[in-house]
Amino acid sequence: MTKNEFMMNEYGISKELADFIDECEREAEPHFKKAEEIAALNQMRVMKAFNRNRVSETHFAETTGYGYDDLGRDTLDTIYAELFGAEDALVRHSFISGTHTLSTMLFGVLRPNDTLLAVTGKPYDTLEEVIGFSGEAGNGSLADFGVKYEQIDLAAGGMPDLDKIAERLKKSFVKVCLIQRSKGYAVRPSYTAEQVGEVARFIKSVSPNTIVLVDNCYGEFVSECEPTAVGADLCAGSLIKNAGGGLALTGGYIAGRRDLVELCAYRLTSVGIGKECGASLGFNRSMYQGLFMAPHTVLQAVKAAILCGVVYKKLGFSVMPEPSDVRGDIIQAVTFGTAKGVIAFCKGIQNGAPVDSFVSPEPWDMPGYSDQVIMAAGAFVQGASIEFSADGPIKEPYTAYMQGGLTYESARLGIAMSVKVLKESGVI
Repeated sequence: MTKNEFMMNEYGISKELADFIDECEREAEPHFKKAEEIAALNQMRVMKAFNRNRVSETHFAETTGYGYDDLGRDTLDTIYAELFGAEDALVRHSFISGTHTLSTMLFGVLRPNDTLLAVTGKPYDTLEEVIGFSGEAGNGSLADFGVKYEQIDLAAGGMPDLDKIAERLKKSFVKVCLIQRSKGYAVRPSYTAEQVGEVARFIKSVSPNTIVLVDNCYGEFVSECEPTAVGADLCAGSLIKNAGGGLALTGGYIAGRRDLVELCAYRLTSVGIGKECGASLGFNRSMYQGLFMAPHTVLQAVKAAILCGVVYKKLGFSVMPEPSDVRGDIIQAVTFGTAKGVIAFCKGIQNGAPVDSFVSPEPWDMPGYSDQVIMAAGAFVQGASIEFSADGPIKEPYTAYMQGGLTYESARLGIAMSVKVLKESGVI
């Protein structure tokens, strides 16, 4: 039995749709080549870092209590620092999410009366209350501690507005500039590590003492390097996204300048303790193995995103990035123009998941978001968006965001299922 016959017999996909996915896949294959080259390079970089640091079974040993002298924990920090072109890193299972990791980075570096300038427009929704420009006063946000917030909206085409950034930096001292690498819920390009580096170096040329922080979520191993290797002071991300390779059960990382990493460690644990304590509790093995798998797993997600872009562009929808574009992250945005389209797309993605495929997602008032959000995620690890998933806010222009895929083959099926549900819903 061929794969198309199985899709038709077991998933109710028409021959016409199965053939259409084949056609799109042939069109996507030339775009896979660059992603495969990047994955091969990054895999060798990870291997070399493991070899150089003599990773062995010893590094997977469990520690408890204070976790003093946890060799596996400390060596993993060193490996991340090497891979990110950084002086130091803080990699911990005790980071509960990307938002928690980014919040730790911001609170670690900023002080009362400092100015935080977001240079890529409004940050991702879940940081709004962290910063304090939404939510109730007195909840412990940066604003409650006297940190001032400003933002520079993006220029035409969705790129950082360097002229306006320079104008603001010359006006008065800005302690921190924040760059969000991924598009989040905006319809704009995601940035490669090299593009982030160009912005960081520009900021430094105007204001050398300004600290450049990067929200690196969804971007790890998509490019040939990471932002801290090309000019950023710190970057942070979640281990249940790219860097965990689909195997890390929880956690996050912060990498960059040693003095700033230490401040972040003080924020995570306690001033004076920092990185010295924190038992690994047996999590080291999955974090090491997840990092080893990350370049390959990210490749699966990038290939799935490219295929999704080809499929929906051929169906007449606006997609970002275009299939031929250089990618900055694993996310593929598809603009449907109607709430019905976003909802049907997410339902189809859920149908194509290995876990909870029978569940029908619905929009809801999700904590940390100002609009109703629909999320499709049939994951082995709850909330792991390196696994095949899709989500989007129910607001104009009604764009859905697909990401992840532990295997390209499973994501391919999920994309076909999304088209099937859209057809059945009358959207296409």
